[in-house]
Amino acid sequence: MKVEFFKHNVDKSDIKSVEKVLGSLFLSTGQEVSAFEEEFAEKFGSNFQARAVASCTAALHLALLAAGVKKGDEVITTPLSYVATAHAIEYTGAKPVFGDVDPETGNLDLSRVEKAITKRTRAILPVHLYGQMIDMKKLMQIARRHKIAVIEDAAHALEAERNDIKPGELSLGACFSFYPTKSITAGEGGMFISKRSKAADDVALLRHHGSSKSAASRYGKTYQHYDIPALGWKYNMTNIQAALLRSQLSRVEKQWKRRDEIAHQYADAFTKAGIAFPKTEAGVKHARHLFTIWVNPKQRDSILHGLQKQGVGVGVHYRPIHLMSYYRKKYGYKPGDFPNAERIGASTISLPLYPKLTNREVRYVIDRVRAIV
Repeated sequence: MKVEFFKHNVDKSDIKSVEKVLGSLFLSTGQEVSAFEEEFAEKFGSNFQARAVASCTAALHLALLAAGVKKGDEVITTPLSYVATAHAIEYTGAKPVFGDVDPETGNLDLSRVEKAITKRTRAILPVHLYGQMIDMKKLMQIARRHKIAVIEDAAHALEAERNDIKPGELSLGACFSFYPTKSITAGEGGMFISKRSKAADDVALLRHHGSSKSAASRYGKTYQHYDIPALGWKYNMTNIQAALLRSQLSRVEKQWKRRDEIAHQYADAFTKAGIAFPKTEAGVKHARHLFTIWVNPKQRDSILHGLQKQGVGVGVHYRPIHLMSYYRKKYGYKPGDFPNAERIGASTISLPLYPKLTNREVRYVIDRVRAIV
C-alpha cells in the first residue's frame, strides 16, 4: 500500500469559487480578500481584526515590525520550529534568542523564558508546535512583568485552544499559514489576527509597499491618489487565493474532528507498543496539525527510510534551527546548547495525518510503524 504523507482537501466547490474570481475584473487584492478577512476574524471573536498576507512568514515579519522590533533588539523564541520563525526575526534586524523546549511537548519551556530576557528583549515569539498551544496565560504574565510584546506563531494552530483561550486572544496577535499541508490552503498565504486596531492597521499598511491605498480602492470608482508613508513589502494576498480559502472555512471543524480521530488511534496503538510521542497537556484542544513519534536517534533515519520503503509517507519536524549552518556561523551556536530540542530533532518522525486517510490506511501506518520500530 502507498500512503502519502499528505493530501490537500481542496474540492470541486473550492475550485468553482476560484473560477468565479477568474471570470471577474479584479484578480489581485480586493473584495474577496476583505470578505475572507472578515470571515476568518469571526472564527476567533467579534473584536478581532484579520489581515491577509502572502505567507505566515510575512505575517510574522510584519507583526514584529508592528510591535516595534528593530535592529539591535532581541526576540525570544524556540529552536524547535521551521526556520521561518527565526528568519522573520532576522528580517527585522533583531537577534533571535533561543530558549530550550519542554521535553514532553516540544513547546518552548516557559521556565526558561524569563532567564533569557535582557534589556534588549523587545518581544517573545512562541510557536504552538504541532497544534498544541503553549500556556498563554503564564507567558503573558512574564511578558507583562517585563513590558514585552508577544506574537504567536500559530501556523499549526488554526483550531487550537487552551483553557478556552484561542490564538491571538491575549497577545499582540497571532500568525497563521495556508501552506499546502495546513488545515485550509491556497498553496501559499498567511494571516495576522489581532484585537488591537493599530497593530492590524500597521500590518495592512506594510503588506503592500507601504501604500496608503490599495489598487482596488484606487481604481474601484473615481481614481484616488495614494501616498507612501512607510517602507513596505510586497506581501499582499490575491482575490484568487482568498476565494479558495473562503470556500474551505466552513469545513475546518469537520476536518479537524477526523484528524483528531486518527491522532487518537495513533496514540492508543503507540502507547500499547511503547513508542514515544509528544504529550498533550490538560485543558488543550490540540489542532492536530502533525502527529510525530520519537524513536532512538541512532536508528531514526533507518526507521524513516524503512517506512518509506513500505509505502508510508513521512517527514521530520523539525531539525533544530540553531544547528542550521546560517545560525551556527552567525551566532556561534553548537550542539549541546539546547539539549531537549536537539534530542527531539534527532528522534522525531512525522506520520500521515489528514482527513482523507481511510481507516485501512491508518491501520497500515500503525502496523508498519510497530513492525519497523
